[in-house]
Amino acid sequence: MRITGTGHASMRIDTAAGSILCDPWVNPAFFASWFPFPDNSLLDWDTLGDVDYLYVSHLHRDHFDAQNLKRHISKKATVLLPEYPTSQLEDELRDLGFTSFLKTKSNQVHELDGGLKVMIQALISPTDGPIGDSALWVEHDGIRVLNQNDARPADLTTFAELGHVHAHLLQFSGAIWYPMVYELPQNAKTAFGKQKRDRQFDRTWRYIDDLKASYVFPIAGPPCFLDDDLWQFNDIHGDEGNIFPDQSVFMSEYAKVGGTNGVVLLPGSVSSLTQDTCETTHPTDVDEFFANKAVHLEEMRERKRPVIEAEKASWRHPEIDVLGELKKRIEPLLEESLFMANGVGGPVRFDLTDSFGPGGEVLESIVVDFPGKQVRPYADEKVRYRFKTGRALIEHLIHIDEGDWVNSLFLSCRFSAARIGQYNEFVYSFFKCLSEERLQYAEGWYDEHERSVDAEDTEIGDWNVQRRCPHLKADLSRFGVLDGNTLTCQLHGWKFDLPSGRCLTSVGHKIRAEKRD
Repeated sequence: MRITGTGHASMRIDTAAGSILCDPWVNPAFFASWFPFPDNSLLDWDTLGDVDYLYVSHLHRDHFDAQNLKRHISKKATVLLPEYPTSQLEDELRDLGFTSFLKTKSNQVHELDGGLKVMIQALISPTDGPIGDSALWVEHDGIRVLNQNDARPADLTTFAELGHVHAHLLQFSGAIWYPMVYELPQNAKTAFGKQKRDRQFDRTWRYIDDLKASYVFPIAGPPCFLDDDLWQFNDIHGDEGNIFPDQSVFMSEYAKVGGTNGVVLLPGSVSSLTQDTCETTHPTDVDEFFANKAVHLEEMRERKRPVIEAEKASWRHPEIDVLGELKKRIEPLLEESLFMANGVGGPVRFDLTDSFGPGGEVLESIVVDFPGKQVRPYADEKVRYRFKTGRALIEHLIHIDEGDWVNSLFLSCRFSAARIGQYNEFVYSFFKCLSEERLQYAEGWYDEHERSVDAEDTEIGDWNVQRRCPHLKADLSRFGVLDGNTLTCQLHGWKFDLPSGRCLTSVGHKIRAEKRD
């Protein structure tokens, strides 16, 4: 089996029974803020795209690149489709010209021609990707690969039970806006960023230890930020709180915990796997490449500057009545929302500026009033959450009828945020669900989740604790870490005070716990 690195979470898997191209992302994503690093735009994508099978793990735009899929990926390829609760991924791929689909069943092995076997595990909570994330297991001739990309399964038992995995490809770096965009003192941002960076690595080590694959490949990050307004987010400034460490940092940190089987893939790197070996060739010296990371980024910034400027020129739509259009689109969803609206529990304010981000003059302030079920002008009131971003970005979201602001606006990092109290997942879940189909699914999921009671307990220190995390049901016997009376679920970093059961990270999600005598 051969794995060709094609950048970020993308790879091509070649076997004697067929080839699979995974998540072929090339073009900038999230309002031209994210670019693949190392740069993969100079690869021969027509050749790479001439494959038997296509796997797109989910609809994040650093995995689903419509432009690349349309121009360079063979429409003869059969799409390995995860079992998602909505049809949006299939619909968008059909719109791009794909016609052949294998609709997989989650956690079920499918045998393809020539003895090639695949299994896709679909994660389907409202917080998994844009309502759905997935991982791909592949086996041929006794060689097994798990492409976990940036999915976060509660555990990897399902894959491990299928036999020893030879290559485990998984995310290790950040892929979010926290804490960089929050309006906090710099020392607080650094402290929170360092905590998140440490949690990212801890989660990765636990996944690696669970699966015990022969070789571990760090993938699915980090992106690079080439716009001058976002340049500071690149991990080249000596900031210990930067949440975007690269593959060379992974290898250093992995060595500190005893890891000796890490393999880095650059775009164009090729790893040949057997039962006992992994031989990798690279297009350039890996250590030298990362030692000169800042130089490579500077070169990319100048080369991609016209691309960014062209993107920005397409965002302004001054003819759009932002308040009127948001009332028309969001108020019907507020009327139908019960669990998410109650979970938000207060008004959320948007300050819209004359720039492409939080800088500049505020032109308009709009409130999404969850208790009042309306969108209206800001009335000088206290709000739970406040976002500040460019009016042009909101105009563009309206213009393209974007139903997922999380995986467009928020991941762009082209905003600032402030909040009163704890993180509230319902805020981001709602703005991920700005369509009837998504809203109805998310409301139903929260309804079922709130009514379900997980009766199984596990012992952690001196406590009997419900085994499944109240957040997204991660196995606390694997991911739970106890510090005094505080339990942290390292899958997503959520914290619980065990004596009271109170969630310290977000509203709701009380845990069941009892101290043993």
